[in-house]
Amino acid sequence: MTQLRAHGDSGQAFPIYITVVAGLLFLAFAYLAVGQAAVNRSGAQTAADAAALAAAQETRDRLTDKWLAVLLDPTKWQDIFDGKGSGNDCWRAEQLASDNDAKLRTCFPGLLKYEVTVQTNKPLGDSVVPGIENTKSTESAKAVIEALCEPPGVSAEDDALPQLKCGDKTWRLNPDDKAGLPGPDDLFDVHLATNDEG
Repeated sequence: MTQLRAHGDSGQAFPIYITVVAGLLFLAFAYLAVGQAAVNRSGAQTAADAAALAAAQETRDRLTDKWLAVLLDPTKWQDIFDGKGSGNDCWRAEQLASDNDAKLRTCFPGLLKYEVTVQTNKPLGDSVVPGIENTKSTESAKAVIEALCEPPGVSAEDDALPQLKCGDKTWRLNPDDKAGLPGPDDLFDVHLATNDEG
Protein backbone atom coordinates (compact mmCIF):
# COMPACT_ATOMS: atom_id res chain seq x y z
CA MET A 1 0.00 0.00 0.00
CA THR A 2 2.77 2.42 0.98
CA GLN A 3 4.79 1.48 -2.09
CA LEU A 4 1.88 2.20 -4.38
CA ARG A 5 1.41 5.64 -2.86
CA ALA A 6 5.13 6.50 -3.24
CA HIS A 7 5.11 5.35 -6.83
CA GLY A 8 2.02 7.46 -7.55
CA ASP A 9 3.68 10.55 -6.02
CA SER A 10 6.69 10.26 -8.31
CA GLY A 11 4.39 10.00 -11.29
CA GLN A 12 2.71 13.26 -10.31
CA ALA A 13 6.02 15.04 -9.82
CA PHE A 14 7.29 14.21 -13.32
CA PRO A 15 4.97 16.64 -15.20
CA ILE A 16 5.87 19.38 -12.71
CA TYR A 17 9.55 18.66 -13.28
CA ILE A 18 9.06 18.88 -17.06
CA THR A 19 7.18 22.17 -16.70
CA VAL A 20 9.88 23.69 -14.49
CA VAL A 21 12.67 22.60 -16.85
CA ALA A 22 10.77 23.97 -19.86
CA GLY A 23 10.25 27.26 -18.03
CA LEU A 24 13.92 27.50 -17.14
CA LEU A 25 14.92 26.77 -20.72
CA PHE A 26 12.58 29.45 -21.98
CA LEU A 27 14.05 31.94 -19.50
CA ALA A 28 17.56 31.01 -20.62
CA PHE A 29 16.66 31.61 -24.26
CA ALA A 30 14.93 34.87 -23.34
CA TYR A 31 18.04 36.06 -21.51
CA LEU A 32 20.09 35.05 -24.55
CA ALA A 33 17.79 37.12 -26.77
CA VAL A 34 18.19 40.12 -24.45
CA GLY A 35 21.95 39.62 -24.55
CA GLN A 36 21.94 39.45 -28.35
CA ALA A 37 19.97 42.69 -28.51
CA ALA A 38 22.34 44.39 -26.06
CA VAL A 39 25.39 43.34 -28.05
CA ASN A 40 23.76 44.52 -31.28
CA ARG A 41 22.89 47.90 -29.74
CA SER A 42 26.38 48.21 -28.32
CA GLY A 43 27.84 47.60 -31.78
CA ALA A 44 25.56 50.25 -33.24
CA GLN A 45 26.58 52.76 -30.57
CA THR A 46 30.27 52.05 -31.15
CA ALA A 47 29.78 52.60 -34.88
CA ALA A 48 27.88 55.84 -34.29
CA ASP A 49 30.53 57.17 -31.90
CA ALA A 50 33.35 56.29 -34.30
CA ALA A 51 31.52 57.84 -37.27
CA ALA A 52 30.81 61.14 -35.50
CA LEU A 53 34.36 61.41 -34.16
CA ALA A 54 35.91 60.60 -37.54
CA ALA A 55 33.96 63.34 -39.31
CA ALA A 56 34.83 65.85 -36.59
CA GLN A 57 38.53 64.93 -36.67
CA GLU A 58 38.63 65.32 -40.45
CA THR A 59 37.13 68.79 -40.10
CA ARG A 60 39.58 69.64 -37.31
CA ASP A 61 42.51 68.68 -39.54
CA ARG A 62 41.16 70.80 -42.40
CA LEU A 63 40.65 73.79 -40.10
CA THR A 64 44.27 73.38 -38.99
CA ASP A 65 45.42 73.46 -42.61
CA LYS A 66 43.34 76.61 -43.16
CA TRP A 67 44.93 78.23 -40.11
CA LEU A 68 48.42 77.39 -41.37
CA ALA A 69 47.52 78.89 -44.76
CA VAL A 70 46.66 82.25 -43.16
CA LEU A 71 49.27 82.10 -40.41
CA LEU A 72 50.78 85.40 -41.49
CA ASP A 73 47.42 87.18 -41.29
CA PRO A 74 46.24 86.94 -37.65
CA THR A 75 43.10 88.94 -38.48
CA LYS A 76 41.74 85.75 -40.11
CA TRP A 77 42.45 83.42 -37.20
CA GLN A 78 39.23 84.04 -35.32
CA ASP A 79 37.01 82.89 -38.19
CA ILE A 80 38.91 79.62 -38.35
CA PHE A 81 38.65 78.99 -34.60
CA ASP A 82 34.93 79.79 -34.88
CA GLY A 83 34.62 77.04 -37.49
CA LYS A 84 33.54 79.26 -40.37
CA GLY A 85 33.91 77.51 -43.70
CA SER A 86 34.55 74.19 -41.98
CA GLY A 87 32.75 72.26 -44.73
CA ASN A 88 31.09 68.86 -44.62
CA ASP A 89 33.03 65.69 -43.84
CA CYS A 90 30.11 63.25 -43.58
CA TRP A 91 31.93 61.07 -46.11
CA ARG A 92 34.39 60.23 -43.33
CA ALA A 93 31.53 59.28 -41.01
CA GLU A 94 30.24 56.93 -43.70
CA GLN A 95 33.65 55.27 -43.96
CA LEU A 96 33.89 54.63 -40.23
CA ALA A 97 30.34 53.34 -40.01
CA SER A 98 31.17 50.87 -42.77
CA ASP A 99 34.39 49.85 -40.99
CA ASN A 100 32.23 48.97 -37.96
CA ASP A 101 29.80 46.84 -39.99
CA ALA A 102 27.07 49.48 -40.00
CA LYS A 103 25.44 51.91 -42.39
CA LEU A 104 25.28 55.68 -42.00
CA ARG A 105 21.60 56.64 -41.97
CA THR A 106 21.89 60.40 -41.29
CA CYS A 107 24.70 62.90 -40.86
CA PHE A 108 24.11 66.53 -39.94
CA PRO A 109 27.19 68.78 -39.96
CA GLY A 110 26.85 71.89 -37.84
CA LEU A 111 29.18 74.65 -36.78
CA LEU A 112 31.97 72.68 -35.09
CA LYS A 113 29.81 69.59 -34.55
CA TYR A 114 28.45 66.46 -36.24
CA GLU A 115 25.31 64.50 -35.42
CA VAL A 116 25.05 61.03 -36.94
CA THR A 117 22.74 58.03 -36.86
CA VAL A 118 23.88 54.56 -37.90
CA GLN A 119 22.22 51.19 -38.27
CA THR A 120 23.90 47.81 -37.92
CA ASN A 121 24.18 45.67 -41.03
CA LYS A 122 23.47 42.48 -39.08
CA PRO A 123 20.00 41.83 -37.63
CA LEU A 124 19.42 40.37 -34.18
CA GLY A 125 19.02 36.88 -35.65
CA ASP A 126 17.05 33.90 -34.34
CA SER A 127 15.30 34.55 -31.06
CA VAL A 128 12.54 33.16 -28.86
CA VAL A 129 10.91 36.57 -29.14
CA PRO A 130 8.85 36.39 -32.33
CA GLY A 131 9.18 39.02 -35.04
CA ILE A 132 12.53 40.57 -34.04
CA GLU A 133 14.93 38.27 -35.89
CA ASN A 134 15.30 40.79 -38.76
CA THR A 135 15.46 43.86 -36.52
CA LYS A 136 18.62 45.98 -36.81
CA SER A 137 19.87 48.29 -34.10
CA THR A 138 19.99 52.05 -34.71
CA GLU A 139 21.96 54.46 -32.53
CA SER A 140 23.01 58.13 -32.67
CA ALA A 141 26.03 60.14 -31.58
CA LYS A 142 27.19 63.74 -31.58
CA ALA A 143 30.82 64.88 -31.78
CA VAL A 144 31.98 68.39 -30.95
CA ILE A 145 35.05 70.31 -32.15
CA GLU A 146 36.21 72.76 -29.50
CA ALA A 147 38.76 75.47 -30.23
CA LEU A 148 41.47 75.48 -27.58
CA CYS A 149 43.10 78.77 -28.55
CA GLU A 150 42.31 82.41 -27.96
CA PRO A 151 43.38 84.51 -30.96
CA PRO A 152 44.81 87.85 -29.80
CA GLY A 153 43.19 91.09 -30.83
CA VAL A 154 45.29 92.33 -33.75
CA SER A 155 44.95 94.73 -36.63
CA ALA A 156 46.16 94.45 -40.20
CA GLU A 157 48.81 97.12 -39.45
CA ASP A 158 50.63 94.99 -36.89
CA ASP A 159 53.91 93.72 -38.32
CA ALA A 160 54.93 91.19 -35.68
CA LEU A 161 53.25 87.81 -35.51
CA PRO A 162 51.49 87.63 -32.13
CA GLN A 163 51.78 84.81 -29.65
CA LEU A 164 48.95 82.29 -29.55
CA LYS A 165 47.61 81.06 -26.22
CA CYS A 166 46.10 77.58 -26.33
CA GLY A 167 45.01 76.36 -22.91
CA ASP A 168 47.97 76.53 -20.55
CA LYS A 169 50.53 76.87 -23.35
CA THR A 170 51.59 80.00 -25.20
CA TRP A 171 53.05 79.49 -28.66
CA ARG A 172 55.72 81.82 -30.06
CA LEU A 173 55.00 81.31 -33.72
CA ASN A 174 57.80 81.05 -36.25
CA PRO A 175 56.53 80.50 -39.83
CA ASP A 176 59.97 79.21 -40.83
CA ASP A 177 59.82 76.45 -38.19
CA LYS A 178 56.94 74.24 -39.35
CA ALA A 179 57.78 71.53 -36.83
CA GLY A 180 57.50 74.02 -34.00
CA LEU A 181 53.98 75.16 -34.88
CA PRO A 182 50.93 73.81 -33.04
CA GLY A 183 49.20 70.80 -34.57
CA PRO A 184 45.53 69.82 -34.80
CA ASP A 185 45.47 68.43 -31.25
CA ASP A 186 46.98 71.67 -29.93
CA LEU A 187 44.44 73.89 -31.70
CA PHE A 188 41.23 71.88 -31.33
CA ASP A 189 39.76 69.23 -29.06
CA VAL A 190 37.38 66.64 -30.53
CA HIS A 191 35.09 64.69 -28.22
CA LEU A 192 31.68 63.13 -27.99
CA ALA A 193 29.07 65.54 -26.74
CA THR A 194 27.91 65.28 -23.15
CA ASN A 195 24.31 65.80 -22.09
CA ASP A 196 25.15 69.40 -21.23
CA GLU A 197 26.31 69.99 -24.80
CA GLY A 198 22.97 68.84 -26.20
